[in-house]
Amino acid sequence: MSRALVRTLAAGAALLTTAFVTPAATAATPTVDQLRVPGTTVQLSPTASAQTKAIAAQDKAAVRATATLCGTGYKLHVAERLPDSRRFGTLFTYTKSNSQGFSGACAVFDNNMPGGMKMKLKLCPNRVNPTCKVDEGLFTQYAGPVKVEGSHSYVFCSKVTAIMWDGIAGPAIIDAVRTATPCD
Repeated sequence: MSRALVRTLAAGAALLTTAFVTPAATAATPTVDQLRVPGTTVQLSPTASAQTKAIAAQDKAAVRATATLCGTGYKLHVAERLPDSRRFGTLFTYTKSNSQGFSGACAVFDNNMPGGMKMKLKLCPNRVNPTCKVDEGLFTQYAGPVKVEGSHSYVFCSKVTAIMWDGIAGPAIIDAVRTATPCD
């Protein structure tokens, strides 16, 4: 075989390798735009579920407002309608990361009912007998934000509790306990 033919075959093989291998590798890595709520500057956590993305896309104003309350560096982790699709409230949780892992968790509990509702939002770090951040009262718009910040082991597996009562002394119509960050 001539050297020219070998060079041509090598160049063709390299081109085919690039064409067939590279797109598969880059397709798995989300782009910056794929990690944003469409039509906003709010960043999505890479672990945000399809349900969270759908709720965020439907309620961009609430996502923008709650992200602003949490502050710089927080990414939307979960948006969940509570208690179910009736949506008396929506729980938004945001996470912040650094090179060591999670460095912050933030939660906001949006009131989707007309008028003021008695609500409680509690965020607790991953500790035995933790000091929790709590916002409780009569709210027309939202409870929170409540934040926990610190080392990865402190923030990882933080728990958030969202409660909404039917009236001042009525029964709870929402009583949800969730993880505020990913938790293995």
